[in-house]
Amino acid sequence: MSFVSDMKAKAVSMQKKLVLPEGTEPRTLAAARIIKDENIASEVFLIGEEAAISAVAADESVSLEGITVIDPAASDLAAAYAQEYYELRKHKGLSLEDAGEQIKDCLKWGAMMVRKGDADAMVAGADNPTGKVLVAGFTIIKTAPGVSTASSCVVMDFPEKKWGKDGLMIFSDCATIPDPTVDQLAEITIQSSVSCKTFLQTEPLTAMLSFSTKGSAAHPNVDKVTDALKIVKEKAPDLNVDGELQLDAAIVESVGAKKAPGSSVAGKANTLIFPDLQSGNIGYKLAQRFGNAGAYGPFLQGFAKPISDLSRGCSVEDIVNTVAVTMTQVED
Repeated sequence: MSFVSDMKAKAVSMQKKLVLPEGTEPRTLAAARIIKDENIASEVFLIGEEAAISAVAADESVSLEGITVIDPAASDLAAAYAQEYYELRKHKGLSLEDAGEQIKDCLKWGAMMVRKGDADAMVAGADNPTGKVLVAGFTIIKTAPGVSTASSCVVMDFPEKKWGKDGLMIFSDCATIPDPTVDQLAEITIQSSVSCKTFLQTEPLTAMLSFSTKGSAAHPNVDKVTDALKIVKEKAPDLNVDGELQLDAAIVESVGAKKAPGSSVAGKANTLIFPDLQSGNIGYKLAQRFGNAGAYGPFLQGFAKPISDLSRGCSVEDIVNTVAVTMTQVED
């Protein structure tokens, strides 16, 4: 089975509830129909004015049977959601009246559904910029306990199955934090290792990458990686992680044995942590274009509950695949 097929099968077995806030977006409507028909989620919620959603669905020849449409302006949950949002934002000077108006925003409403447990996961971004999706996530769903900043990972699927786990690897961070601090780099490492367990369904072998291997070069950028590694070892002592490692030392067994003898990760890594966003973004696209690897994501990680951001250029298939992967992040 392929990575996506595995994730769909896992999502079907989990039977969790999904909210798609962009209820009038045509690709989202088409994806919602597929998700419901393929049983990827037990319940699918579309957010927006019911008449507007029905009109777009009719134009697109999409049946809404079995899909729940919620209009925030008419919902019985409006008062409770407004109160919860007010409690979250009153320290910023937000009034209860303003909270009642703001929570009608579809992204905020969807995030509140996830926060309150009325949905298990949210996927959005086909009709909204990343910034708006992340703001809804940060202000309402918030990050997981002990995590200060959410990040992202990409699942790479290489045609040569010798890499990672049967050709599957985690690359991080490739989309979120441009220049992570030492603490953020440590968090990215830990959260990406969790993503490896969730998505690849295997124990992570996590390599923190640099242009140096085990002190072969001296530079503040190298110190940043080694300092982050110390924090990872303190916070997650059971995690199988090593650094700093050059890419070849991380993934090629003969090079790893020579440059980092005794390392339990060198030459076998399935999770690669890039030192900054530039290298991560360039790295995954090099692997995608030159190595003919499939690239799935980026998927957000570090939130208290699952939320994923879509590209505004996404296809219906992209939405369905992202939903399937996101649903597997739901904790029982």
